[in-house]
Amino acid sequence: MKKVLYCVVFAVMLCASSVWGQRNEYPRPQFERAEWMNLNGTWTYEIDPTGSGVERNYKDSKGFGGKILVPFSPESKLSGVEYKDFIEHLWYQRMVDIPKEWEGRKILLNFGGVYYESEIYVDGKFVDRHFGGSSSFAVDLTEFVRPGHKHSLVVYVKSDLKNRIQPAGKQSTRYYSHVCNYTRTTGIWQTVWMEAVHPKAVKAVRVITDIDNSQVIVQPEYYALGGTRLRVTLEESGKMIAQEVGTAAENAPLVLKVKKAKLWSPDSPFLYDLRYEILDKEGRIIDRVQSYVGMRKIHAEGNRLYLNNRPLYLRMVLDQGYYPESQWTAPSDSALKNDILLAKAAGFNGARLHQKVFEERFHYWADKLGYLTCGEMNSWGLDYNLPIATSIFLPEWMDIVKRDRNHPSIIMWIPLNEQNNVDKVYFPRFSAQLYDATKLADTTRPVLTNSGGAHYKTDIVSSHLYNQDSLSLYKELWNDGKLFPGHRFNEDPRVLYNTGSNFRYDTHETRWIVYDGKCPYLFDEFGGISFDTEQAGWGYGGSATEEEFYNKAGSLVKVIMKMFPFISGYCYTQLTDVEQEQNGLYYYDRRPKFDIQRLRSIFGVEPSGTDK
Repeated sequence: MKKVLYCVVFAVMLCASSVWGQRNEYPRPQFERAEWMNLNGTWTYEIDPTGSGVERNYKDSKGFGGKILVPFSPESKLSGVEYKDFIEHLWYQRMVDIPKEWEGRKILLNFGGVYYESEIYVDGKFVDRHFGGSSSFAVDLTEFVRPGHKHSLVVYVKSDLKNRIQPAGKQSTRYYSHVCNYTRTTGIWQTVWMEAVHPKAVKAVRVITDIDNSQVIVQPEYYALGGTRLRVTLEESGKMIAQEVGTAAENAPLVLKVKKAKLWSPDSPFLYDLRYEILDKEGRIIDRVQSYVGMRKIHAEGNRLYLNNRPLYLRMVLDQGYYPESQWTAPSDSALKNDILLAKAAGFNGARLHQKVFEERFHYWADKLGYLTCGEMNSWGLDYNLPIATSIFLPEWMDIVKRDRNHPSIIMWIPLNEQNNVDKVYFPRFSAQLYDATKLADTTRPVLTNSGGAHYKTDIVSSHLYNQDSLSLYKELWNDGKLFPGHRFNEDPRVLYNTGSNFRYDTHETRWIVYDGKCPYLFDEFGGISFDTEQAGWGYGGSATEEEFYNKAGSLVKVIMKMFPFISGYCYTQLTDVEQEQNGLYYYDRRPKFDIQRLRSIFGVEPSGTDK
């Protein structure tokens, strides 16, 4: 009965909050301008199997033969296409009207995400090129369009999942989905929009919240400089509580003091409104951006994680971010919100956002709802034994970190997942470079460089184990003071030393590490108990009945929390089924499988035993 009740509640919520398949909301809520144009909707398209569209001048097209609903990939049902085979060359086209009021302004075309490589053309003229399937980007159309006129916009997309030199995540490199690899996502998969800004507008802002000194540090970037000032205003419930004005210049941050700051946390996710305004010499506002900020601090100290200087225990769930109708793309804004509510209802306080870069609207809802997340890259599919891996992976990862680092809900970065059988000379260097670059881009969060994989330089140690018997799990995870790192290593153990000196590998048995407790340890993948009453599917450890599930899951969590008190948290696999993988707590369409209160009694318990 309770399962039916929760199903009805969530269904009503979804239907009431938005229409399925419409993505009309502003896609970048932490950097929002009032004047913008949403380009989602019907575009024309052409799948180009051999790539001959370049020779045939598809860039000059005024319309292709097929129609597709953007921002949904051609593999998805919501796109109206549902083409399931590999797509290596893909063309999009639509006409765009440039408002006459945009005269004299910088006209920007923004893409939330295009997988993988894209080229942008306007009226057949090349505008720009972008590499990376998960990073957002903008191109400047100012020299290519005329306000008050209509232009043909063409986007050419290239992707080759089988070449092993582009990050794929869980996208299947076979024709069919299999095990934990799913339907592919090609082309435009997030919102496309245009906006007009003043030539000296704010380009981006990095915000650092310093709760120890009760201040917000604003570090802006500009499109151009000269004769302007920046005004930053912090508001609480519509009332101004701090404001600073300074010269708009490079390396000129503004600091706002915040008296009696309200801290952001899962129990109280308070957000301040933040506004950026560019003033000209006469004091007129020539650019305005609306934002928000959450005052919070996350850090590692000893073997513990701390949120706002208080010990934090993570009760996370693995979230793949796939949807039956639309793969990587959420079918609606409310679907993003709903996934967080589903996890919180089951007792979790956060999630690993696994093998996919989630869209900014998800982080917005996590900020609003008080949901802790680990930002991860879709790192599978790239051959890390190749030196080219650095030049492919690192720039895109840096763009992702810079885009999302202002979100208070993100508490750590996880660029890699389960990378183990890799070159023992090149990969340690790459791993260290990746750690250093991530810390350089964001000094405010810990980095788990390689979740469940070979640890070289990292702030956090983690392991993945799917033994579903609690006693066997305990024996596998712990052996005479040695802790299982996640996977067996075949390389010479002498090269497997953490450069941060937080642990060392046992030279006699390369399967174990000797953990000295000087850094946090996360058991960030376990469970995966298969349960499906509707169809045969794949999962860990064979299928379980509903009562067997409660017993297994409950005993596993108890072993982790009671027998390993030094562990800083866990992550259960997983929130929902995904295609053939049937080990979610909810079905793929988000209907509940289990009694929600019984799930909460398992996953909603703190180490102290209090239920939150």
